[in-house]
Amino acid sequence: MRDDALRVLKDVFGHAAFRGAQGEIVEHVAGGGDALVLMPTGGGKSLCFQVPALLRAGTAVVVSPLIALMQDQVAALTQLGVRAAFLNSTLTLDQVRDVERGLLDGSLDLLYVAPERLNTPRCLDLLSHIRPALFAIDEAHCVSQWGHDFRPEYLQLSVLHERFPDVPRIALTATADPATRLEIIDRLSLHEAKVFVSSFDRPNIRYTIVDKDDARKQLLRFIRTEHPDEAGIVYCLSRKKVDETAAWLASQELRALPYHAGMDAQARAANQARFQREEGIIVVATIAFGMGIDKPDVRFVAHLDLPRSIEGYYQETGRAGRDGAAADAWMAYGLADVVQQRRFIDQSEGSEAFRRVSSGKLDALLGLCETAQCRRVHLLAYFGEQGGVCGNCDNCLNPPETWDATVASQKALSTIYRTGNRFGATHLIDVLRGADTERVRQWGHDKLSVYGVGKAEDDHLWRSVFRQLVALGLVRVDQESFGALVLTEMARPVLRGEQTVMMRRIVKRMKDGEARRARGATAALSLEGVDTALLASLKAWRMTEAKTQSVPAYVILHDSALIELARKRPADHDGLTDIPGFGSRKIERYGEALIKLVSDHAA
Repeated sequence: MRDDALRVLKDVFGHAAFRGAQGEIVEHVAGGGDALVLMPTGGGKSLCFQVPALLRAGTAVVVSPLIALMQDQVAALTQLGVRAAFLNSTLTLDQVRDVERGLLDGSLDLLYVAPERLNTPRCLDLLSHIRPALFAIDEAHCVSQWGHDFRPEYLQLSVLHERFPDVPRIALTATADPATRLEIIDRLSLHEAKVFVSSFDRPNIRYTIVDKDDARKQLLRFIRTEHPDEAGIVYCLSRKKVDETAAWLASQELRALPYHAGMDAQARAANQARFQREEGIIVVATIAFGMGIDKPDVRFVAHLDLPRSIEGYYQETGRAGRDGAAADAWMAYGLADVVQQRRFIDQSEGSEAFRRVSSGKLDALLGLCETAQCRRVHLLAYFGEQGGVCGNCDNCLNPPETWDATVASQKALSTIYRTGNRFGATHLIDVLRGADTERVRQWGHDKLSVYGVGKAEDDHLWRSVFRQLVALGLVRVDQESFGALVLTEMARPVLRGEQTVMMRRIVKRMKDGEARRARGATAALSLEGVDTALLASLKAWRMTEAKTQSVPAYVILHDSALIELARKRPADHDGLTDIPGFGSRKIERYGEALIKLVSDHAA
């Protein structure tokens, strides 16, 4: 079985060897076993079901949650000579019938289908008339009711086990903490499945979290100094903020486009297509964007608002650097983000248990934001994995200091208490710093003993103190009082002087260009020995080919394949077989044109 799998891997996909646990997973599923696969984005999850699909008799059925994901994967498989199709709402009735005929007559290797369609009586009846090779449930974390991408339709996918008990199933996800893994197993009836957990580490991604201070300008500086003319995604929580941010970035002469569910469907699809097919496009989006995007060369993911959990943060940042080259995960974070997320939780229509779990997930994310230690170590620990200090996140590159903030905490907590647990951070800071404002005078807070006790420190420090008090659990956000900060029981020992409080000091940002130079040292290694002029010609050829076929450029060939072409400069078809990504079909289809291009360039 392993020899057959390696033959398919090389002949179809153009790779000489499996990575990590891929080979073991392929052998297990191809042999008829069920599997739960946890593998980071860019780790090669798709091969874990695509190779078994070509080894087993019948048609493999892939459950995929998003149209864009289906279309990308089917386009890529078709380029490889694999007989693949999808069933979704973009097809006409005649096209649907053509796909269904192909399914029934056995002329499809893989069929991609949305969970909503799969659960219909018509689709299940169709499947009962064929011999499914296997069922692959992609983005399996969508089954978790506690998760950030919950899809109710996924709860019904246990029907596959009930109706087709002898057909192997493989559930795959890049994001699942230990509790979510158990929920996936239970809800999909995968109790006998073998669980494969790859490392969650994405060493090519640099994690940076900055204190929010005019977030738009911070974002603009980050893009201009570290990622000029490169593709990226900027996440915002609201549709209004998406539109405003995209427009503002465009006014700064960046190629920024909005994307959210409230847009006209045609405009939204057009923006997504430009992002996939053009270079250097920045999409500003809600979390509705990304899960179905297979674009490998996204060089950064930025957050202007705090996500709801570490799973959400990991899933979204994982869309950067799928090609393995250096990429950035950047986030601006402030106390207002915490207040906003607490409001979402408190106003949720979910059960008390749901709110409790959501609050715990938010607390874990705050811990990641406020840690003075390696971000990567903290992130991996959340998923139950131990990791060493990465030397590549903001805390490793520019270590923050910790300081004894006990006295400052006592001043802040006393101000909350003296003002009656009724005010937000902005007013509390005004009282602490002795500001002469109408609101301070109106409430008589200029007569309090705490008035002006913090005038020696600036606004930035006090914002950091209040934010970290919330993260430490000494203060909570009361949504009934419009985001007022309220003392918790944990504040008592601090106020009494029985407990010290250590906080992380605000880190001065790296000078413009420093982070890019550090990142560039990593990225430059991949271009060693590469004929850059030839690489530019190859990219131009790829773009022309992609436009001719109306597919994204990376569907034709990934950057990594073009880089190896420009490095090795093969003179014949045999030389192409040594380049990863060149299976027999791609050599047959593009080999002659590429060899001529290399030859002409040399001449």
